[in-house]
Amino acid sequence: MPFALSVRGLTKRFGNFTAVENVSFDVEDGKFFSILGPSGCGKTTLLRMIAGFYRQDGGTILFNGEDMSSVPPNRRPVNLVFQNLALFPMMNVFENVAFGLRRRGEKSDGVARKVNDMLERVGLPDSGKKQIGQLSGGQKQRIAIARCLVLDPAVLLLDEPLGALDAKLREHMKVELKTLQANVGTTFVYITHDQSEAMVMSDTVAVMNKGAFEQTGSPQELYHRPRSSFVAQFVGNNNRFLIVPSGSDGGMPTGLYAGKFLFALGEAVHGREEGVPCEMFVRPEAMVIEPGSDTPGFNRMPVQVRAVLFDGGNSRLLVIPEGTEDEIVVMLPQTGLYDHIRAGDRISVGWDPGVSLCFAGSGGKPYDER
Repeated sequence: MPFALSVRGLTKRFGNFTAVENVSFDVEDGKFFSILGPSGCGKTTLLRMIAGFYRQDGGTILFNGEDMSSVPPNRRPVNLVFQNLALFPMMNVFENVAFGLRRRGEKSDGVARKVNDMLERVGLPDSGKKQIGQLSGGQKQRIAIARCLVLDPAVLLLDEPLGALDAKLREHMKVELKTLQANVGTTFVYITHDQSEAMVMSDTVAVMNKGAFEQTGSPQELYHRPRSSFVAQFVGNNNRFLIVPSGSDGGMPTGLYAGKFLFALGEAVHGREEGVPCEMFVRPEAMVIEPGSDTPGFNRMPVQVRAVLFDGGNSRLLVIPEGTEDEIVVMLPQTGLYDHIRAGDRISVGWDPGVSLCFAGSGGKPYDER
């Protein structure tokens, strides 16, 4: 069975600048596929090529196995939900959803049946007569999606549709969108710079950087098994240590941090070379406060607490390793055991070497979207 969407070697240039370079991927029918990346990485350009708004400089685009690389936008089996939703304020909900059907020349009885069915499927069955201004932000999102889905596209493209919502509504809409997509069964291709949106909603996520895909996989795979330094830093929170590899201890590779701390690097070392700096990453939730003597083999280091950041179940410590200016984040379990810790305290932190990841050749420069 062909994929709902297949992209092969897609490339787009603007003058001497290559916005998208040789991107290839497949999306299975009925799946939620997200393209995640920082601003300017090329993800919106890629989406517009899929929609047909930009002509690619190389590569092919197939829907359900049919090459539509040269087909104009209005003849492609896709619809696009924009960030600003583009609803018509002078029309009521019913007329907004019916707009595309009427443009396509469908008869009135068929239009009414399809619109009412779609409003039912998006959870707004009695809203047809309401004006757009009477809807909440979340309801407007669902109407914008309903207007696209009623045309029965093979693929629905969504370009950061939650970007204009406040934080609380955005959290709610992540669940709404995931549930809606599962209920209607339409293939979603979703563009976002927000890792939480991609991780919560998607079956598969492609991480994009500088016009190319760094890694594609399930949210769990990207989080636990990133294949590059960029993915390790961009997906989730990670502590970064610049390490100089220095041999091994008991068969396990070791490295020197800050010229004074010798750490076991674990087995997940990518491209390690003796004496060549590499980046080691440890998730904040993998770090242990005051590891005891009953945890042999742990990496340990003394730190000074810079700040206690209380945020309920997401509380954490910001600490500075002794003799450095690096900031390290450590999750702070809300068990009451660590309530005595204050800014300025000197404590120790540690971690199992098996939870760390190392990548060679960083040049010492961390990723910073700013």
